[in-house]
Amino acid sequence: MNGRLTGYKAYARRLAVALSCVAVAAGSAQSAECMRGINLAGAEFGSLGQDYGTGYVYPSEKTIAYFKDKGFTGVRLPFLWERLQPKLYDKFDTAELRRLRATVKAIRSAGMQVVLDPHNYARYGDQIIGSEAVPQSAFADFWRRLATVFSGQDEVLFGLMNEPYGISAEDWLSAANGAISAIRQSGADNLILVPGTAWTGAHSWSGGDYGMPNASVMTGVADPGNNYAFEVHQYLDVDFSGKNEECTRAVDAVKAVHDMGDWLAAQGRRGFLGEFAVSTMPICQQALTDMVAAVESRPDVWLGWSYWAAGDWWKPSEPLNIQPTESGDRPQMQTLQALFAERKTCGG
Repeated sequence: MNGRLTGYKAYARRLAVALSCVAVAAGSAQSAECMRGINLAGAEFGSLGQDYGTGYVYPSEKTIAYFKDKGFTGVRLPFLWERLQPKLYDKFDTAELRRLRATVKAIRSAGMQVVLDPHNYARYGDQIIGSEAVPQSAFADFWRRLATVFSGQDEVLFGLMNEPYGISAEDWLSAANGAISAIRQSGADNLILVPGTAWTGAHSWSGGDYGMPNASVMTGVADPGNNYAFEVHQYLDVDFSGKNEECTRAVDAVKAVHDMGDWLAAQGRRGFLGEFAVSTMPICQQALTDMVAAVESRPDVWLGWSYWAAGDWWKPSEPLNIQPTESGDRPQMQTLQALFAERKTCGG
């Protein structure tokens, strides 16, 4: 039995509490409930220096309870590296760490998994990881400190970084491997979600816009704990950015997720769809169902998904968000609820 399969056995034992869609052991696959997640935005809002509650906010217990009651089983929790660690290589800000820990505790108390998401695009401030201002070792130091706080909490996943861009796949792999090594050296065996570069798009995973594609380079991920998955994002609008209300590239987006699933299967790896969304437009609701089905139909490779986004401070006019309004559930939530009613469990 090779080391990869041994690592999967350990993963299955640790995450039997409703996260994984697959646990591979001795060449056989076991199905378990995978994550149906929601990105609860707010802690990454605002400008540095703004006060809590004025420039940014963590999700409220009311919002957490709403999504738990709707059947979601996980939360991807965006926050800013700079707020948590105002100075590189230095200790975390006490008040900000307290807020982060309290929010994680509230999510866990609701019975949901948590994905920690430093929402920084491979940057600290406006300086890219690997630059003179932000050496790769600073990124590793950050993750060593964060991993120490949440070490051994299997229900807390480590999302290395939100949507790296402007960095080659080779340089990003080096930074990611350094952070992974630091996490494992801290003693933490939590599941790590590893993105690629180019905003980690599923549609661009095998493309060469940044030189060597993620599909070629990111197979070089080195995890001593052998407990990681690749995180990809996939939007459905004309340029796959998620900045437009239409969903004219829905067919291509769904195909990209299917193709990513095939790549994961060929590599013997696992994946997580960390962001996707549609607007309230009726024509986009079937596309939303198709995207979820593309993940949930492949429990052999996908650990689940998390929709972008919700959170207490989203304006009702923001077309992709599914935070409830005074009138009740938004159309996307109604679509998801119909899907949940049809498929009682993710991967089931």
